[in-house]
Amino acid sequence: MANLPILWTFRRCPYAMRARLAIQSAGVQVDLREILLRDKPAAFLASSPKGTVPVIDTGKTVIEESRDVMVWALGQNDPEGWLDMPPAGHVLIDRCDGPFKTALDHTKYAVRYPDLDTAVERVKAAHFLHDLNDRLGDQPYLFGPSPKLADMAIAPFVRQFANIDHAWFDAQPWPNLIRWLEAFLTSDAFVSIMTKYPPWQAGQDTVHFP
Repeated sequence: MANLPILWTFRRCPYAMRARLAIQSAGVQVDLREILLRDKPAAFLASSPKGTVPVIDTGKTVIEESRDVMVWALGQNDPEGWLDMPPAGHVLIDRCDGPFKTALDHTKYAVRYPDLDTAVERVKAAHFLHDLNDRLGDQPYLFGPSPKLADMAIAPFVRQFANIDHAWFDAQPWPNLIRWLEAFLTSDAFVSIMTKYPPWQAGQDTVHFP
């Protein structure tokens, strides 16, 4: 068998989650290498000196951004039609990766930002979540009856935000968003990409994913 593309990943990282979701949907098999962010293997840093996951190393090229990994996988095979999405979907992902992720970090890691008001930062994040709730309405996904790239790129970050304070999150007036997130968290797709793997070590057998 030819060498598989190598996926460097960390189970709990939302960027890595979105990459695994797309690779799994596409059915593009990779050599999964789980790492510990506090103990990054030399082989990983040699492949991607910036040291963040996910990273795909095809042997010919290295892809270091999670959205690019998603598009790389789905560009080979997109059986669920995730890429069949209006431009508004890409705008939502931009907002997720930009202002929402910044406000999320300021809320989750408030001790790192003593000069910021955590309550204000949480409100900033909530603006985006209210918009998602309004867009969802009574439909299952952001753009209708089936998931698109935006749903799967954004959901891991909404999960991360909800986990900061679930009681507060669940008390907010965004029932459509709560329903959407719960459907994501209980989906076969999400459950299967959250399998635990031991940290990669040189010389170990290949871990095929999916």
